[in-house]
Amino acid sequence: MNCGFVALIGRPNVGKSTLMNHLLKQKISITSRKPQTTRHRILGINTTEAGQAIYMDTPGMHNNESKALNRYLNRTADTTLLGVDVIVWLIDGLSWHEYDEVIFKKLEQAGLPVILAVNKVDKVKEKDEILAFFAEAQHRFPFEHLIPISALKRTNLNELESLIMKLLPENDLIYPEDQITDRPERFLAAEIIREKLTRRLGDEVPYALTVEMERYEEHENITKIYAIIWVERLGQKTIVIGKDGEMLKSVGTDARIDIEKLIAQKVYLQLWVKVKKNWSDNERAMQSLGFND
Repeated sequence: MNCGFVALIGRPNVGKSTLMNHLLKQKISITSRKPQTTRHRILGINTTEAGQAIYMDTPGMHNNESKALNRYLNRTADTTLLGVDVIVWLIDGLSWHEYDEVIFKKLEQAGLPVILAVNKVDKVKEKDEILAFFAEAQHRFPFEHLIPISALKRTNLNELESLIMKLLPENDLIYPEDQITDRPERFLAAEIIREKLTRRLGDEVPYALTVEMERYEEHENITKIYAIIWVERLGQKTIVIGKDGEMLKSVGTDARIDIEKLIAQKVYLQLWVKVKKNWSDNERAMQSLGFND
């Protein structure tokens, strides 16, 4: 069988997490319209009759390293290129961006087969534009394959899977056939809570918060989850809680429903909001909050 690791890379908010979820036909990575929603390396395992593709969803590659969190995100994305067999570079639309030049250099250094996947092609009206862009892209880098896709609408995803599988080496299965990720349920539950916060809050606050699982108790008929939402300033705490606690209550309800779907069991969820000043620019504080991939 063909079996190996596949790195999904690209700039923030190009659809890497959506792509992995649709390839797996199951939601593993959280998604939102805000950049930098993915903060950790998320591994998703897809085992078929053809073999096993182990996808690695990564934070978006970017040139902003002003804070410790930004530097952590870039390190996590860069180290994902080590030890993989295939790289899928996902871009959004038919144009290059400033940071793409840096990605070209990283790919040259990696020396691995690369598939260029252009996402959201359903928005491109003239197909000749895609062909022209692919011709120009092939001059810039020796891509193994170039493919137009729509991660959200599943356009050409079967074709992409087939191309990936052919590039993977012959190998025995690395993970059991029924395993879908290497992340424990408590990690996925914390990510679901953060997703609901990111989707409901404005543009600023999501980047200043993280979720820490204080206790995760598995009982026969119910799972009890106690989680802390850390923010950086008192004003952010007020926003997360909302008027009369309505924001926090709504987030808790949304998260509980999704966690129950994930673990197929009734969930009791208790959330607290606390302040840890400037945690996103403090290496030691970040490590204590689980940023240690």
